[in-house]
Amino acid sequence: MSFTRPRIAALAAIGAVALTLTACATGAGDPAPTASAEAEPVTGGNLTFAISVDSQCIDPQQVGNNDAIAIARQTVASLTIQDPENGEILPWLATDFEVNDDATSFTFTLQDGPSYADGEPIDAASVKTNFEAIQALGAKATLGSSYLADLESIDVVDDQTVTINFSEPNAQFLQATSTFTLGLLSPASAAVSQADRCLGDFVGSGPFSVQSYTPNEGAVLERREGYEWGPSTAAHTDEAYLDTITYKVVPESGNRTGSLQSGQIDATTGIATADAVLFEGDDFWSLNRANPGSVYNLYANQSTKKLADENVRLAIQKGIDREQITSTLLGPDDVPAVSPLASSTPYFTDLSDVLEYDPEAAADLLEESGWTEGDDGIREKDGEKLSFHVTYWQSPKEVLELVQQQLRQIGVDLQLTFASIADVQAANADGAYDFSYGNLTRADPDVLRTVFSVSGTSNATKRTEPAEIDELLDEQAAIIDPTERQKVVDEAAELLITGGYSIPIYQLSTTITAASKVQGLGFEASSRLDFYDAWIAE
Repeated sequence: MSFTRPRIAALAAIGAVALTLTACATGAGDPAPTASAEAEPVTGGNLTFAISVDSQCIDPQQVGNNDAIAIARQTVASLTIQDPENGEILPWLATDFEVNDDATSFTFTLQDGPSYADGEPIDAASVKTNFEAIQALGAKATLGSSYLADLESIDVVDDQTVTINFSEPNAQFLQATSTFTLGLLSPASAAVSQADRCLGDFVGSGPFSVQSYTPNEGAVLERREGYEWGPSTAAHTDEAYLDTITYKVVPESGNRTGSLQSGQIDATTGIATADAVLFEGDDFWSLNRANPGSVYNLYANQSTKKLADENVRLAIQKGIDREQITSTLLGPDDVPAVSPLASSTPYFTDLSDVLEYDPEAAADLLEESGWTEGDDGIREKDGEKLSFHVTYWQSPKEVLELVQQQLRQIGVDLQLTFASIADVQAANADGAYDFSYGNLTRADPDVLRTVFSVSGTSNATKRTEPAEIDELLDEQAAIIDPTERQKVVDEAAELLITGGYSIPIYQLSTTITAASKVQGLGFEASSRLDFYDAWIAE
């Protein structure tokens, strides 16, 4: 079966090379252990999974938080699937796809037979309805709106063929069609309010459907009968094995540990590094994978006077000892950032030679910009302290507390407020922050354009004037040839560091810790949890 044009095949191949070269370092690879080499999956049963936070929404087209995605991903199938081992884009609901030479037009031929959970066929018209509904969500579709930026038209060629056209080259779109964000919902869901969809009132195309969702408590998904179009990357293609998946919101790390030990939950990704040793026996297993995309960053608001100064941003970047952070606070799988991109991202290149801890150089940069050390050790200029504030929700909070200590050594005062997701979103909504903090998971380097471009969906640095970095980020998004795209991605990633746009800290990874009876639970290419092959051993 021919499902891709030769140039797209080459694009997948270079992504495969980039991903394969870094898999050993990031823990990507092996599937979850099985009960024995001869073990056959068992149908039935419930798997109870603990999540750490509840973002009050499980609609796959609106969510962005990893815990919510762990629920949402199971409810939708996508046009394509990305191979987690090599980054290649493969057919899923689409049996064939073609991309024109300048990556402005993408044509998908759909399988004949798959349906939504309400019985409606998954056809070309429903794909059009889905993508237009994501556009209509606007900022509510935080990820989808960036994937569909510059969407010009959607042509329903026939029942099984749809063409998506963009006004600008959009090389990232093919990978976007493999994500949960562009996963397909029944056309009837487009008429449901945003709020009700967040509460689980939607009909999906995936192997599980929402049975119930109670904010701040949890959700229950149930197996969808008649499902038989699982992706080629899975171990099977028909109905899921589990009857149900029960997600429990367990905010406290110690409670998650105790619940897994006692059997109140079967698995979680929320075990603290210090507690990992408790699950090293035969009764449990763990599996780790690096999250591709943008690593954890401090995003400097360059619309503020102090952070508009490149020297200040570079000094803060050079004043962070990433090795100390990961070696003292995090597990062996959470490694120091060596690029704005995580090492599991296609087109990643190690840039540790330009991203270095150098407090002496940091001090020189601040002196050059007129910031001199005050009596309390904090630098001052024109009567103003070199002080900044960041409101954040991510754990472990000790990471930023150590960054705070490190920056104080070069005379920078970083004030921290640990808050709920909702409070952090509110604090950052008006763009008045000094720094925001976070990462963005995506298995495509265009994530850098989303986060850092002046015209990007996030524009986390709040710049208003285009610069050379924006030209590079736009250029890589227009390149189909993999070798040429690699060159531009490398140039952009290095400029993000040398220009002080990116202040990377560490590379996030996700670790599943589970009871030995849990089998087949693993990751997809974006390190999102995949319960489709999961089953409970008797």
